[in-house]
Formats: sequence, C-alpha cells, structure tokens
Amino acid sequence: MATGKDRQKQLAREHHERQMRRRIEREQKAKKVAVIGSTVGVVVVVGGIVAATALLGGGDSASEAAADPSASASASAMPTTSETVAAGPKAFDAATGTCDYVADESSPAVKDVGMPPAKVDVKKLPGKMTIKTKQGPIEVKLASDKAPCTVNALAFLAEKGYYDGSKCHRLGNDQFPMLQCGDALAKADGKGETDGAGSPGFRMAEENLEGATYKRGVLAMAKGGQPGTTGSQFFLVYGDIGLTPDYTVVGTITKGLDILDKVNKAGVITPGQDGTGAPKESVEFTDVTTS
Repeated sequence: MATGKDRQKQLAREHHERQMRRRIEREQKAKKVAVIGSTVGVVVVVGGIVAATALLGGGDSASEAAADPSASASASAMPTTSETVAAGPKAFDAATGTCDYVADESSPAVKDVGMPPAKVDVKKLPGKMTIKTKQGPIEVKLASDKAPCTVNALAFLAEKGYYDGSKCHRLGNDQFPMLQCGDALAKADGKGETDGAGSPGFRMAEENLEGATYKRGVLAMAKGGQPGTTGSQFFLVYGDIGLTPDYTVVGTITKGLDILDKVNKAGVITPGQDGTGAPKESVEFTDVTTS
C-alpha cells in the first residue's frame, strides 16, 4: 500500500508532467507566424485610422489579449522570445556586401532548401518577381536597393522551387485587407492547425522600415513578434492597413491586384475571431521566378 509520502510524490510528479505538457503546447502555439496574432487579432480605430495592434506570432497571452475587442496596443499583447533576440541576425553590411542569415530552430514545420548566399552584389539583384498562380500571374517590382537581403532570399527560394505548389493560407477582411502566403507546407483548407508555422529553416533581419506604410499594392514580409524573425512568408496588401513599420516592405504589386480583389470578395472558409482565415478562392502558386 502506498504511503502518504508516496502519494505526495506521485501527485507532484503528475503536476510537473501537466505543467510540461502545457508549456510544450504554449511553445508550439507561439511558433506560428501570422500577420496579426497566430489565429486572432485585434483592430482598433484611432482618429478614424484602422490600426492592427498585435504583432506576428502569438502565444497564449497574446491570443487572449487579442481576442478581447477592448484590448489596446501594448507590450503585454506581444509574444516574447528572448532567445530569438539574443541570437538575432545582423542587418545588411553595405561595406562588405554581406547578409546575415541564421538558422531558424523555433519552427516545427520546415521545408529546408538550404541557406541563401551571404555575399550580395546589390547591382545584380533581380528587380522583378513573377508569381504564377492558377488565378493568373501576380507581378511585383522588387525594392532591391532598400531590401537587398530580403530580395536575395526571395530569389534564392524561388530558384530552389520553394514556393512552387504552395497555397496562400490566410485572407484578411475589410479592416485588415491582405493575403498571406509563403508557408510552403500550409494546407489552406480551413483545417490546418499548423498553417502559418512553416519556415525555410532560416531567418533574417527586417529591412526598409523607415517610413514604411502598408497601402494597397504593397508586398511586405511577415514575421514573428520579435526582430530578426523574417523568413519566407509575405503578405500582399489589397487595401490600406495601419500597421506599425515593423515589416519589411520588399516590393510593389504591378499586376494581379484584380486577383486579390476577386479572392477577397469570395471570403474565407472558416473565419477566426478576427475574421481572417483560409480563402475560399484558393490561390496556389504554380511557379515563382525573379528576373
């Protein structure tokens, strides 16, 4: 027969195991990359301007704060990843023409095609990205001079076929008009719990942030809640979003906004608490190239 002490030890052990399971679940949730929270977001209107207030990513505390429509933009609503900050990638070194790409060890879903070359000749970077979809082509004028490391990474991923066959997994709403793409492993069927968690296996510093605005026609990179968490995911803006300048503006859409308007009109499969979700009108990339 178990003694009182044995029973106490068993209860303590079970309590510890429950805590560990909850911690693992929280960490897995926090790894999801999204434009406004992992599954939910909060939008506030300040002086007539719609502003999205929660950063990308989001663990339990971020989701809970974002789910409350009365929540305000505050540091408490943002996820924290101290190890990401400590090992953050460096910005582009113009003197040596070097980009800093570091391994992304936080994502549970990785499509690894290698690391982009660190040495970059800005003058030789591509100025255009063409995304062929089953809905038609989307063309983007790239800001190679202002976001060299990001453009270099996009060109590398495109050359490796990273985006081919991928589906845009997150469509916004009237207050947050964007289509998020670039998770090569996303199912985009409204059921994929890991949609938005995909990574190329590396991350980089944000670029071209000074004076950045997210107006109709902008292509910007998605990121986690901390600096230096930009990967392969990006969002195409078909309206105006009042985001803070924390997301790399990598280009301007010159063709294909009509496709985004059509997808937006169709709506989402199963809207989350923030109204966003997988688009009903599927957007699948058949080929992505840069030139």
